[in-house]
Amino acid sequence: MENAQNEVASCAVKVFLVAENRLLRETLVRLFQKRAGISVVGESRYSELAMEQIAASQCGVLLLDSPMTTQHTSLVDEFCERAPQINVVLFGMDEDFDSFLRAVRSGVRGYLLKDASSAEIIATVRGVALGEAICPPRFCAPLFQFVSRELRQRSGRAQLEAGSNYGLTYRQRQLVLLVAKGLTNKEIAASLNLSEFTVKNHIRRILRQVDAQTRYEAVDVIRASGYLPSA
Repeated sequence: MENAQNEVASCAVKVFLVAENRLLRETLVRLFQKRAGISVVGESRYSELAMEQIAASQCGVLLLDSPMTTQHTSLVDEFCERAPQINVVLFGMDEDFDSFLRAVRSGVRGYLLKDASSAEIIATVRGVALGEAICPPRFCAPLFQFVSRELRQRSGRAQLEAGSNYGLTYRQRQLVLLVAKGLTNKEIAASLNLSEFTVKNHIRRILRQVDAQTRYEAVDVIRASGYLPSA
């Protein structure tokens, strides 16, 4: 019987709780003790010693009350960097998207607002232990939009850097994009409000700069550099 109990305890989600308010810590500890599959292996205030205590506890989930000071925030950042294998969950947070993004950048896996219920806290602890990431549903859409915007901007910067590696001017990069789309010199000239003669000169210079024999070979070379999307 004792061996069975030890086996169940070893399989439980190990939680370390950090919160400034003692009453809150005690309340949450009692809450977790009533739930099967969750074991509280330590609890503490925010302090310099907390880092050592958390590491020694071998917890799987670190549950942190809302960081109220720069020192507390630094502790979160430091811990996420030093112990990425531990799932960090913030609770009691304000409904502030910038704060949420900062937490995501730090490596936090769960983000709960001040109005989160006890059931939501327990579900989040179990969810992150299973490899999930938990955040308020109303943050999902702006998070997707932010990631999409960041990726587009990063792609744009990569394209500019790739173009500059070959010494291509802005006009030449425009022209290469149109060549890649299959436009003729006449169509390119009309699109960029240039003469066909100017377009031909640009193309000749581009061929020399990327060491290509044909306009389509130049497109392939530049595409391989990451400047153009894959065909």
